[in-house]
Amino acid sequence: MVDQPLQPFAPPFALFAQLHVPDTLSAGVAVTWALYIVSAFWALYTLVAIYHWLKYSHASWVAFPAIALHLFISFALMAYTLSGNAFSLTPYLP
Repeated sequence: MVDQPLQPFAPPFALFAQLHVPDTLSAGVAVTWALYIVSAFWALYTLVAIYHWLKYSHASWVAFPAIALHLFISFALMAYTLSGNAFSLTPYLP
């Protein structure tokens, strides 16, 4: 509409005003809990994938090293995501 002045974008605060978020909930706490939820889903998905891989892979020897590598990489990524260190011992290593 050419005849009306431009307005800056503003999110619909009426929708967000209905949600009650406690003042004690900081962004850091929300992100931490979101990462916990993602990590729990990731762990559950990994267990289900390993179960199906072992059950339906017809005893392939490739499955065991692949599962071990997947578990190691998953653990390292989740540990880094949740703590900031790839492993808990890295600050203590020379």
